[in-house]
Amino acid sequence: MKERIDYLVDTLNKANHEYYILDNPTLTDQEYDSMMDELIKLEKKYPEFKREDSPTSRVGSTVTSEFEKYAHSFPMLSLGDVFNEDEIVSFDERIKKDGFHPIYMCEEKIDGLGINLIYKDGILVKGITRGDGRIGEDVTVNVKTIKSIPLKLTKKIDIELRGEIYIDKSELEKINNERKEKGLPIYQNCRNLASGSLRQLDSSITAKRNLKAFLYHLPNPIDYNLYTQSDVLDFFEELGLRVNPDKKVCKNINEVLAFIEAIKEKRESLPYDIDGMVLKVNDIRMQENIGYTAKNPKWAIAYKFPAEEVRTKLKDIVFTVGRTGKITPNAVLDPVRLCGTTVSRATLNNEDFIKDKDIRVGDTVIIRKAGDVIPEVVSVDLSRRDNTQKEFTMITNCPVCNTPLIRKENESHYFCPNDKCEARHIESLIHFASRNAMNIDGMGERIIEDFYNFGFIKDIASIYDLKTKKEELQELEGFGEKSINNLLTSIEKSKENSLERLLFGLGIRHFGKESAKIIARTFNNIDNIINAKFEELESIKDIGNTMAKSIYDYFKDEKNIELINNLKKHNVNMEYIGKKIEQDENFSNKKFVITGTISILPREKLKEEIILRGGITVDSVSKKTDVVIVGENPGSKYDKAKELGITIWDEDTLVKNLK
Repeated sequence: MKERIDYLVDTLNKANHEYYILDNPTLTDQEYDSMMDELIKLEKKYPEFKREDSPTSRVGSTVTSEFEKYAHSFPMLSLGDVFNEDEIVSFDERIKKDGFHPIYMCEEKIDGLGINLIYKDGILVKGITRGDGRIGEDVTVNVKTIKSIPLKLTKKIDIELRGEIYIDKSELEKINNERKEKGLPIYQNCRNLASGSLRQLDSSITAKRNLKAFLYHLPNPIDYNLYTQSDVLDFFEELGLRVNPDKKVCKNINEVLAFIEAIKEKRESLPYDIDGMVLKVNDIRMQENIGYTAKNPKWAIAYKFPAEEVRTKLKDIVFTVGRTGKITPNAVLDPVRLCGTTVSRATLNNEDFIKDKDIRVGDTVIIRKAGDVIPEVVSVDLSRRDNTQKEFTMITNCPVCNTPLIRKENESHYFCPNDKCEARHIESLIHFASRNAMNIDGMGERIIEDFYNFGFIKDIASIYDLKTKKEELQELEGFGEKSINNLLTSIEKSKENSLERLLFGLGIRHFGKESAKIIARTFNNIDNIINAKFEELESIKDIGNTMAKSIYDYFKDEKNIELINNLKKHNVNMEYIGKKIEQDENFSNKKFVITGTISILPREKLKEEIILRGGITVDSVSKKTDVVIVGENPGSKYDKAKELGITIWDEDTLVKNLK
C-alpha cells in the first residue's frame, strides 16, 4: 500500500503544480477527483504511510483555538512609500549620490498579506504571517490548503522565503453574493477577505476560499549563490514556486517609469488587486552596501498608484474644530473601498464648498483620494437624487464649547472665537509637536490628549515644563522610565530647531511651512518679525496681503507675545540658523521646475540652491513657469515645456548659472 500511496501523492502533486503554477493541466477533473478520493481512503486505512506533502492536507480539517506566535529568523521589513514620478526619480538620485549605478527589478505590488514560508528538505513545515515584522502567527495548517503553494519543492533544500497571499476579484464577488443571501456582512476588499480567510481557526473554511500566492523575496540569497533579484525569481520557479509574470529588469529609471505606465493601463483587467509597484535594486551585493533604515530597506520602494474615484452614500455631516478655531464639515459615508483602504469619512472643506456643489445628506457622492491625503467629496451623482435628501444647513455654535461661531468678511470658513475651547487647545498642541513643526518624537495625538486631560500640559509653553513632572508621568499606564526619558530628550532637542519650525508650529492662520521658511530667512530672528511693519511683510514675494495681515495681527496680540516670552525663558531658539538668501539675477523671482535625473546635485539640494538664490521651485509646468531644468531621462514635463516655449536649461547651462 505504501507504493500506491506514494504514487498517488506524487501524481496529484504534479497535477497541482501543472494546474496552479504552470496553468497547463494534464489530468482531467474526473481523474483528479478519483485519485484524490482513493488517496483519502488509503491514508485513513494506513495512517502510518501518510506523507507530510500529501495533497489531502489541502482539504483542511484542523480546528485550532488560537494561532501560536513565531519569531522570524529574518525580520520582515516594510517598504517606504512614494506617490509620484518625481519621488521615484529622487529615490534613484539618492542611490546614485552614494556612488552606485543601479539596475532595477520592477514588480507589481499585490494587495494581499505577507507570508513567510519555511521548507525543510524541500517539505513545507511552516507558514508564518508578517505580524509586526519580527513576530508573526503560525498559520501552517491554513497555508497548506492553498493550492498554489507547493507542499514539496523540486529540490530537497532548507529555505525560508516570502510572498503575498491574495484572493481574486471574482472570488470576492462570489463570496459576498453568498453572504448577502445569508444576511451576513460583506467583505470590503480582496485584502480583507484574504486576511480573514488565512486566519480562520477552522482550516476547512480556509480551504474553501480559493486563496492564491505569489512568491517574491529570499532574505539570504547569497547563501544559495544568487546575486540578483532576477536570479532569485528564476530560482523560485526552478523550485516549483509561483512567481508573478508581470515583472521587468529595468536598466534605468526611465524604463522603470515606462513599465509602471504599462501596468497602470492593464491594472483594471488584472484578475487580482494591485495598489502599486515595487522597485528594487537588482544587484544583491549593491543592496547590502546601500543598507537599511530602522524600518525599511534603502534599496527598495513601493510606488502607490494615484487618485481613484468611487461612489458612495453620504449618511451625515459632522463638524470638527481645528487649532485656529476653524470649523470643518466632514462627510460620514457608507464605508467604501478607495485606493486599497475602506473610507468612511471625507472632508467637505467649508459651507461654500457644500452649497456650490449642492451636497445633501442622503446623496450619492463621488469621492477621491491621492496618497496620504484625506479623502474629499468631488461631486454629487444627481442622477441618483430622489427628493429624500436633506439640504445642508450650517451650524451656528461650536460643536465642542457651544460658543456662537463667526465668519469674517471675505472668509470661506466659520471659526470658534473661544480661545479656551478645548478642541482648539488640543489641536494646537498636536500641530506644535508634529513632524513638520517642532518634531517632538514620541508626542503624538493620543499622548497629547492624555497629558492635556490629566492636566500635565495646558498650552505650548507648558510642554517644556514636563521635565519637572517626570515622576508623575511615569505613574501613568503605559509610560515607563525609558519612554518618558526619550520623550523629555526629544522635547529638549526641539529647543535647538531653526526659527522656521517654531513659526510653523505656532499655528498662525494662512501660514504654511514654506512661508515660515521665507519669513525666517528674511528677518533672521523672532524680534525682527515682531517689530516688522505690515508693509515690510506684504512686500515679500509669495507672502501677499492675507498672509502678511495674519502674521502682523498674530504678533500684535499680547497673549501671543506672552507665549513667545515664555518660550524664550525655556531657552527655545528664536534665530534662523539656516543659509541666508542671496539674490542672483539668474534665479531671483523666477519659478523653476526640475525633471529627469540631475547628476551634479541631488534634487533636494538643487531645490535648496535655487531658493537660496532667490528662486522658487514648483512641481508642475505651466505658463507661469520661467525655467525647466532638464536632466537625464526627462519626463512629460520636458515635452510640455517645449510645447509652451518655456526656457530650458540642460546641466551645462545649470552649472554655468550656478557659478
